[in-house]
Amino acid sequence: MRNTLIAFFLLFAPSLAAAQETPAAAPDPFTSLLPLLFIFVIFYFLLIRPQQKRHKQHQLMLGALKKGDEVITGGGIYGKVTRIDEDKVTVQIAQGVEIVAVKALLQQVLAKAEAGAGKPAHQEKSKSDRNDNTLPAKERVANDN
Repeated sequence: MRNTLIAFFLLFAPSLAAAQETPAAAPDPFTSLLPLLFIFVIFYFLLIRPQQKRHKQHQLMLGALKKGDEVITGGGIYGKVTRIDEDKVTVQIAQGVEIVAVKALLQQVLAKAEAGAGKPAHQEKSKSDRNDNTLPAKERVANDN
């Protein structure tokens, strides 16, 4: 009996003593919040901040909108602004055809339409009017024959 008690104390006593001596350490609250803080910083710089910049630029664009500006609506309709209300814009898309669009849904303001302007300059030249130096080499050879 004595040998079994000695064996018990030799085997289990050190582990019992160690368990009683060292209490469980409490985790540091800053260390546990550090990964969440890191993820928030990444989201701020990759998602939130760029979206705020785009929103601010869009608001400035809508604030500078004037009658006569050419715009593209959210649905892809191209036209000229004829009337601006508080939250609506009337856009002329063809001669005598006007639509009302929500001002906040305008995607892009292109430029103020100039009176008497026909086709844009890049559409006025036909292919035969181009200088041969602007044509690719294959077309220059084909034109020479």
